[in-house]
Amino acid sequence: MRYPLIAPNPPRLSEHVAALRRVEASGVFSNNGPEVRAFEAEATAQLFGGQGACLAVGNATLGLMIAIREAAGEHVAGRFALMPALTFAATAQAALWAGLTPLICDIDPADWTASGAAEERLLRDYGDRVAVILPYATFGTAIDLDRYAWLQREHGVGVVIDAAASLGTLDEGGAGFGTGAPFATVYSMHATKTFAVAEGGLIHSGDTRLIDRLRAMTNFGFEAGRSATLPGINAKLPEVIAVMARAKLAEIDAVCDHRAALEAAYRAQLEAVSFQAGQGQRRASQFMPILLPEGLAHRRDAIGAALAAEGIGSGRYFSPHLGEQPLFRRTATILPTPVADAVAGRSLSLPITDAMTVADVTVIATAFNRILAAEARVPARARTNPIASLLIVGGGPAGTAMLTAASKRGRLAELAASGIVIAERDDALGEGRIGRYAITSDSTAETFLSAVKDNPHPELAALVDHPAGRAVGQYVGALGVPLVEAGPFVRATGERLHALVRQHGGTVLTGHEVLHTTRTTGGLWSSRLRRRADGQEFDQLSSAVLVATGGHQPLDRLAAQRVGGVSLVQEVGDRLMQSDEALALGGPQKIVDLLSTKRNPKIVVIGGSTSAIATIVLLLKTQAIPLGAGAITLLHRRPLRPFYPTPEAALAEGFTDFGPDDICPVSGFVYRLAGFRLEARDLVLRQLRVDGRVPDPRLTVHQVSGDDDAIARAHLAGADLVIAALGYRPRALAIHDSDGRNVALAAHHGAAMVDRHCRILDASGTAIPGLYGIGLAAGFVPWGKLGGEASFSGQANGLWQWQNDVGAMIVDQVLGDAARAVA
Repeated sequence: MRYPLIAPNPPRLSEHVAALRRVEASGVFSNNGPEVRAFEAEATAQLFGGQGACLAVGNATLGLMIAIREAAGEHVAGRFALMPALTFAATAQAALWAGLTPLICDIDPADWTASGAAEERLLRDYGDRVAVILPYATFGTAIDLDRYAWLQREHGVGVVIDAAASLGTLDEGGAGFGTGAPFATVYSMHATKTFAVAEGGLIHSGDTRLIDRLRAMTNFGFEAGRSATLPGINAKLPEVIAVMARAKLAEIDAVCDHRAALEAAYRAQLEAVSFQAGQGQRRASQFMPILLPEGLAHRRDAIGAALAAEGIGSGRYFSPHLGEQPLFRRTATILPTPVADAVAGRSLSLPITDAMTVADVTVIATAFNRILAAEARVPARARTNPIASLLIVGGGPAGTAMLTAASKRGRLAELAASGIVIAERDDALGEGRIGRYAITSDSTAETFLSAVKDNPHPELAALVDHPAGRAVGQYVGALGVPLVEAGPFVRATGERLHALVRQHGGTVLTGHEVLHTTRTTGGLWSSRLRRRADGQEFDQLSSAVLVATGGHQPLDRLAAQRVGGVSLVQEVGDRLMQSDEALALGGPQKIVDLLSTKRNPKIVVIGGSTSAIATIVLLLKTQAIPLGAGAITLLHRRPLRPFYPTPEAALAEGFTDFGPDDICPVSGFVYRLAGFRLEARDLVLRQLRVDGRVPDPRLTVHQVSGDDDAIARAHLAGADLVIAALGYRPRALAIHDSDGRNVALAAHHGAAMVDRHCRILDASGTAIPGLYGIGLAAGFVPWGKLGGEASFSGQANGLWQWQNDVGAMIVDQVLGDAARAVA
């Protein structure tokens, strides 16, 4: 006998001919006809005790879209929909269609619903930028709606419950899940659900006026007549589907009771697995979700194949979860989700269908227990990967820049053949987060194209004529390249590098993350890797490790930061935003929305870095912000310096604020490292009034003099929005010594992560043999033949440097060590 995971069982239309004739006779086939209205009234009475009202819709995704849009209110630009990682893609898709950015948080390890602590922390951190909370009643469970009603009141936030699989679920009090809730609860009636029709959805709320508004939104926003007064779409349920829904309603209690008995039998008979903590009196079970033992998560595919061989279907809901899907990695704000990662990596679903019996559950459970026991007896086999010369942790712009440096010197084949391994979290090399920012690069189009132009590898050289290369080429001679254009080019370069590394004997592991690395007694590095798809972990030995994991703006730095003698967090509070958020795609829209009620908004930007000036440039370009004279204030400590190609060029414009130590001895550039370039340079030159330039009247610049700066404090107190551009800290990899103890790094104490040879430093400032770092926030400062002015203090982050001398420095050390090891 075969047991499919899901066996759709909608009512048979052939058994409801009289109802179909009734529809034909009415002449109404849509537009909230009599069958739809009858179904809504019957559902309200039977499922929700006559409380509130119901609205039938074309499908649950449409229901989510209109409910989210209504709950968010008029202003959606730049605002968030807070949702858990473990849910179906439709949840986040509906938020995107409603104009919101998904804000994805972790889940509770017991019931697999949104983590309450994470939700409340994000509501505090993001304030009214969270337009809607969008919890998911995971796998048909009954979540605590009273808590969400409290959050709605406490934070003034919209709430929409995604209860796609919960139509027929009973809460703790025995009422239909969602009964009387003050917000919209959205259910699915898809053919695969327990409440199976063909396609359709249902929205319930205790607020009948809310249902009336949503009904108008399903009909193009027509509240009266044919004039749109609300955001709208066509989301109405056809009359024929309503016939099926009424028939399903008549049997739903019996269907759910039967499925609940099957779930109880599974829970009694399955061995060595974990179950979702149950809530409510009865779940409308669509299938039986379980978690495999941690040690067998990597065998999930094999377990599924063994079940299939015995005629038993299985599934993996929801793996990958939202935070692991490419679209949402590009468009959403994703918080760390370790619990969702673990649950998704271990999840497996077993059949629950209307046709099954408890005896069938016994058959399936017996087979499953036997298969699981057999898998547990299979001895764990260590990966037989040879010892790598180098493990590259991170295949984004910095990690692939080192490969580019090798390719430009004709050493990529040699490097790959030495046995390198690249581990990258995303599904492809190259892009990282570079394409997710709304700003123009501080590197020219010529710099981006120099990575491939005339490259010894024809596959790379051809990228100049690739569509992504041509898109970047349009900006030759311009002040930088929009990063949304640069991202696809860097990704295309990464794809070619991926192929070349594999072609010459290297290993590329996309979809993998490196958890930590440990020094072995033999002097090698043993790094623990995890495959994100299923949680499988394994160790990789290598002679060296290159950390290219990028940088971030930690919240704890804000908590400790003082400006003008006051605590930034205490003084500014919920008016504070970090520059990384402001510069990201959607950042300008968030700022527009935050300032929408301000007639003459005041914005303070803190910092003297490139990101600070880039933030101001972006604000000045955002026409939707009504910026008057002095609307933006830059608070900075160090003098603002423009880049010049020669001292003569600087003097020709009357810029004299430099000396011999400010001139690079290699290139002759003035402020080669400290100077602003491209768009940022133009703005700085205007503010310094160089060569008769006129400052932008919308911008005021104030150099903070010390810890008792009353002017800085006054600007902070009067600001409607404060954007902190305090630089980036490295995402340093956890490093253990040969005894398994954590190694404290210089980066942990605010110092540079690497020395002048790109070697990672411990807390005492000593280089750790075999560990290298590159990229944003690594803290490398060019020296010697690499150039740079003697007066420079800080860190240099430049794609050109990484793709040339800095990357080549690491390549030479790795290949030199490899050659010595062979000798």
